[in-house]
Amino acid sequence: MSTPTRIDDTAVHSIERPDPRLWTYYFFTSFLAGPGFPVLMLYQYFRYHTMRYRFDDEGISMRWGVLFRREINLTYARIQDIHLSSNILERWLGLARIQVQTASGNAGAEMTIEGVLEFEKLRDYLYSKMRGTTGLEIGDRVKATDDGDADGLASVLRDVAEEIRGLRKDLARRRTDSSNG
Repeated sequence: MSTPTRIDDTAVHSIERPDPRLWTYYFFTSFLAGPGFPVLMLYQYFRYHTMRYRFDDEGISMRWGVLFRREINLTYARIQDIHLSSNILERWLGLARIQVQTASGNAGAEMTIEGVLEFEKLRDYLYSKMRGTTGLEIGDRVKATDDGDADGLASVLRDVAEEIRGLRKDLARRRTDSSNG
């Protein structure tokens, strides 16, 4: 059984600009606009050449624009959901859009990350960050036990039970403190 591939922090932190294939995608989509081609092409040109990403330990930052500068900063804790979407042209170019949603009340995505080739790995990385996981976590250890490792499964169950006990003690302590207080 193969384990899921992960993208490490160093690889993610090195993503600063979209891949040149995004420029090709922008050109084709502008061309499909027909008579609006020159205007849309100019907009897409400046969007592509000013688009910057920053991934750090706290969150994601995205900025773009010349006349109207836009910047979006999201901490991993604010992320509620992540979606991948791609049309036929994006799939042909090996691209997808990672739509990051928060609980801000917007109907659409708060941030759309475009032009990343390893979009599935980046999505998995963002999921792990939004859930606060690092390294080999319980989910990975359970997946490893699919190969019949009973000791690994027992270890996972002990860790879960210990976490539940800790939560119970914390709740009991809070109840005692609030009733005495």
